[in-house]
Amino acid sequence: MTTRRPLVGGLVAEGISFVGTRISMIAIPWFVLSTTGSATQTGLVAAAEITPLVVFKALGGPLLDRLGPRRVTLACDLTSSIVVAAIPLLHGLGLLSFPLLLVLVAVAGALRGPGDAGKAAMSPELARVAGWSLERVSGLAAAVERTSSMGGAALAGLLVASLGAANALYVDAASFLVSFAVFAVATAGLGRPVPPEPDAAPTSYGQELRQGWDFLRTEPVLIATCVMVAVTNLVDQAYSAVLAPVWAKESGAGVAVLGTLFAAMSGASVLGALAAARWGETLPRFRTYVVAFLVAGAPRYVVMALESPVWAVFAVTVLAGVASGFLNPILGAVIMERIPAHLLGRVSSLNTAICWSLMPLGGVLAGVAVAGLGLSPALLVAGAVYLVTTMAPTRVPSFRQMERAPVVDARTPSGA
Repeated sequence: MTTRRPLVGGLVAEGISFVGTRISMIAIPWFVLSTTGSATQTGLVAAAEITPLVVFKALGGPLLDRLGPRRVTLACDLTSSIVVAAIPLLHGLGLLSFPLLLVLVAVAGALRGPGDAGKAAMSPELARVAGWSLERVSGLAAAVERTSSMGGAALAGLLVASLGAANALYVDAASFLVSFAVFAVATAGLGRPVPPEPDAAPTSYGQELRQGWDFLRTEPVLIATCVMVAVTNLVDQAYSAVLAPVWAKESGAGVAVLGTLFAAMSGASVLGALAAARWGETLPRFRTYVVAFLVAGAPRYVVMALESPVWAVFAVTVLAGVASGFLNPILGAVIMERIPAHLLGRVSSLNTAICWSLMPLGGVLAGVAVAGLGLSPALLVAGAVYLVTTMAPTRVPSFRQMERAPVVDARTPSGA
């Protein structure tokens, strides 16, 4: 029997979570800047969040398999609401020191890692229950992510301007509670722990973590995808944090144009993701991957480096956004269907952690490149890195295995 209720509820909960995350991404830095006036301390807070997020996402995989991804996600969302609400509460009471703020932000990041991984690990089961393909579900998830992030950024600006950064964090805390409630009701009975193998010897947490890594590193398609996405995430972070803002300032376009440019790419990527959700399962994966990355990657950097008019930058960015919308559904389906059900939590967590691992370096390296080379050369270097990184896996013969499903189907739970 198929039912779409768990899938719809899961997507709604994820959308609410993304809105809250976007609010915190804007409210917390603004809160730090407005209370301390220090850019250095603002950077420390950002590092305090992203570092434990990546670490606990990587280390939390066996926990998902032992307790079940649903339980882990619900526990993390509920605890996150308390931790985030503590920041404005303690600030209002005059008890929030900077070291304590760092601790609270680090705990929030540590909770977000396994919480997000739990939602991702349930994707194959939600797709199976709904009777839909992984491409369609991944496409809808990508559309929800981009729409929620775009709406969340706009909402964050309104909340910070009208309520103040501290009070905006109460809204973020409330979003975790709403996400908790929706996910709890919609996914009841799903996301159970992985049953132990008959007559299997007990294993330690470290052994289970090692099993996930041993599988990941011997899967050529998965490891090539991990490395490729890690580097492109670094370059994308460099683009959004440094390269595009510097272009907007030096070209005279201004911050309003920069915000509109980001919104245009997000909106275009939503359209691409929806198209991928509708037709992605009928498209050849390998060819779609190549074409989409050729359009979505290097051209954005080149058009800025050539000091093109603003309308040309917008045109290339919109095309890049549409093309990027096709990538996550394809890559998400390839990753999830290649992981055996009994390893899903630990392998998917490691995969995501690797993909995020280089992001903290993006802004730093971009700043160094702009200072040492100038904006246009830095943009061309970034575009070249993007092109080489995304096309390198195509030279690996085994990478074409993304076209066919593996022997072990992750959409079928073990013991079914």
